[in-house]
Amino acid sequence: MEAILGFDFAILDFIRENIANPVLDVIMKIITHSGDAGIIWIVAAILCLIFKKTRKAGTCMAIALILVLLISNLTLKPLIARPRPFILREEIELIISAPSGFSFPSGHTASSFAAAIGLFIYHKKLGIAALIWATLVAFSRLYMYVHYPTDILAGIVMGIICAVIGMVLVNKFYQPIADRITDKFKKKRENN
Repeated sequence: MEAILGFDFAILDFIRENIANPVLDVIMKIITHSGDAGIIWIVAAILCLIFKKTRKAGTCMAIALILVLLISNLTLKPLIARPRPFILREEIELIISAPSGFSFPSGHTASSFAAAIGLFIYHKKLGIAALIWATLVAFSRLYMYVHYPTDILAGIVMGIICAVIGMVLVNKFYQPIADRITDKFKKKRENN
């Protein structure tokens, strides 16, 4: 465990000492806050649900985001209770407000990858843009010194797993439910 923690801090310190600068500070703040509470991904899922062409993607994204919330944020984080890196390194000055809660896995990363992969499964071009943004969000959590690299890796894996589960559920249940709803509307029109 000490070796992993040493590896984690080596990466965080490398970013802080060699990559961080005032311009990136501003950019990374914007990127990291875009992932707060998964809002950007929730909005993206809702927008996808509105249009028929992207409805399956939106459904997959919504399922994946709900799974991340249940598995990652409400179960694993309190169960594992890993303190954030800035708590163990009190000399670190954060450039954002200190996030509450535990560190493992990264919720920002898990929700970002869950939604981005969910979108990518059904719409490659939109999904590539989402994956680029998800990667930037994940990196921003390291840049901000609020997550360890292993938190980020776990968040990526969690996001991918949740998106795949979402895809399986959408592929199994979406069309039968959509057909039933369409049939009800057709019957209602015929009766009027």
